[in-house]
Amino acid sequence: MRSRLAQPKSPKNAAGDAKGASFAQILEQRAQAGDTALRFSRHANERLASRSIALSNEQVRRLEAGAARASEKGIVESLVMVDDYAFIVNTKSNIVVTAVAGGEDRIFTNIDGAVIS
Repeated sequence: MRSRLAQPKSPKNAAGDAKGASFAQILEQRAQAGDTALRFSRHANERLASRSIALSNEQVRRLEAGAARASEKGIVESLVMVDDYAFIVNTKSNIVVTAVAGGEDRIFTNIDGAVIS
């Protein structure tokens, strides 16, 4: 009984698995694997729906490529243009913040740079 009490417990991660990878390790693995899939914020999804923007797979691929290029250049809040659409992308979190269709006022603030794809 005493030997059981004297042994230190191994630290557990948030999932309760003592042998699992930490969040930082998982994040690093995904970055090294080239996981560039963008997520769309709720606001961006609402804008896509309200502005009847339907992106093709090719346009999503170009948007992801533009966000990746912006990230490589150190741009955090990027304007990424794909065809007649403009997207604000936070490259650190890989999230599309908002979307604008052609024909609307196009004034963008608080961006570090732009990628025209």
